Amino acid sequence: MMGTGEILVIMVVILILFGGKKLPEFAQSLGKGIREFKKACNGEDEETISVPTKVEKESVSSKNSKDSE
Repeated sequence: MMGTGEILVIMVVILILFGGKKLPEFAQSLGKGIREFKKACNGEDEETISVPTKVEKESVSSKNSKDSE
């Protein structure tokens, strides 16, 4: 397990390597990657398109016919 000293040394090395201007971009891309990984683990897929079933189509058409009356 890492202690506070080790984490501080790692953060200083990262600051030296990437610089102060690149750190926000690095953190943002890391956050996006973690979000995408969590979505993939949960089975959520942005490319999945839900196709309305027959019941959903009937309820939508009945709502439209009621609105037009």
